[in-house]
Amino acid sequence: MVEKTNKENSKKTLEGKTIIKSGLEIHQQLDTGKLFCRCPSVLRQDSPDWIVHRKLHAVAGEFGDVDIAARHEVEKGKEFIYQGYKDTNCLLEFDEQPPLEIDSEALKVAVQISLLLNCEIIQTTQIMRKTVIDGSNTSGFQRTALIARDGFLETSFGRVRVQSVMLEEDAARKISDETNRVTFRVDRLGIPLVEIATYPDMILAEQVKETALKIGEILRACKVKRGIGTIRQDLNISVKEHPRVEIKGFQDPAMMIKTIELETERQIKEGKKGKPEVRRAEEDGSTTFLRPMPGAARMYPETDLELLHISRDLINEAKNNLPKLKTEIKGELKQKGLSDEMIKLVLESGMINEFESLLGIYSNSNFVAKLLLVLPKEIASHEKVSEEMFSMDVIESILKAVAGKKISEGDVKIVMEKIAKGESLETALKIEKADSGEIESEIAQIVKEKPGLSSGAYMGLVMAKLKGKVDGKTVAEILRKLVK
Repeated sequence: MVEKTNKENSKKTLEGKTIIKSGLEIHQQLDTGKLFCRCPSVLRQDSPDWIVHRKLHAVAGEFGDVDIAARHEVEKGKEFIYQGYKDTNCLLEFDEQPPLEIDSEALKVAVQISLLLNCEIIQTTQIMRKTVIDGSNTSGFQRTALIARDGFLETSFGRVRVQSVMLEEDAARKISDETNRVTFRVDRLGIPLVEIATYPDMILAEQVKETALKIGEILRACKVKRGIGTIRQDLNISVKEHPRVEIKGFQDPAMMIKTIELETERQIKEGKKGKPEVRRAEEDGSTTFLRPMPGAARMYPETDLELLHISRDLINEAKNNLPKLKTEIKGELKQKGLSDEMIKLVLESGMINEFESLLGIYSNSNFVAKLLLVLPKEIASHEKVSEEMFSMDVIESILKAVAGKKISEGDVKIVMEKIAKGESLETALKIEKADSGEIESEIAQIVKEKPGLSSGAYMGLVMAKLKGKVDGKTVAEILRKLVK
């Protein structure tokens, strides 16, 4: 019955829409050391220590032909300037020494991503050189290795097959581009990238967007870099009778559908006269020409490295330590009683492990989330101090005091305010309590002196007068009896 409903919905979705043939290529930086040297993956803003001038030329690929896109770049006749640093770059990044063995951590992360995409791992693979002579690689090529193939993702429109997962070097970072020369910084060169390529199984713009978001969720669950420039997304797209076009910079989820619709209209107008080419996605959703479509002639084997062997032990280790996806974690947090608001906070914070650890001390999930993610920000902002003073050790100690009934949940904010004002943790945890008779008497006196106020107003007056000697829950219970 469910399958029949899905098919009916798909038919309705297709009504009145142009069917496209499209596939995604996603490049994501990994948060590890560089791929073929032991330099750190650090981007620099200070003045470089080294400057090298070069010109690059195209070489024949594995089948003896020079790639059309490579020839296109050579004809520009540009000079390339490379900037580097003596303490975070090495000779490999200037193509002056052979590559080292592939980084083991980057390989493990790539295998994990492949498994989450339901791919078959290639246990013995040849590292290849891909001709790149736009200046972004000092050697004139990019090292790349096929890690896995033949995976899939399920979407609401049907299955999308994953063609391959590659592990490769990122390019140098462009600093300036003048008429006859381009300046690059090699700090980014060699940072590990996974390239995920799907088959052209997507037939609607909405399906492309859904697939991109699903792949993004898988990548963010693994050890990848975050922020601007750490992920690049390209789209291959064609309509009937038009050759394939590759769109670079297909990034913004909010613009994906518009970009596809405008490109579809452009291709329909061109029809059979259209050319296979690489185009750039613009901010308004349109696309502009970049270069001819590259072909297979730019690939040839890497001769400085042996075949790459991915052991069964490495695959099993990656499989046994697969990270959970956001959708899985969300369901688990819901089962632990966390509110939707707090679930969102925990997921966005990236502090899921810390949250889980604190839950082992005290079981009130919403209170734990508030203590970890809300109160430190709130108090640090109010008291004009750094959030860092509320370290995990401090938060754990406070929570243990609550679990051991030394203080109540209502006392926690008072304790944290004391710490923000300079008291030691030990001193702040010593909450002087008033006895129940004294509390009731004080509250009754306040109500008598200021009749007609709201419960909230009385609460503020009581808490200010007793200054930490009573928790809000106790005050609320007494006020319910006194204020009608």
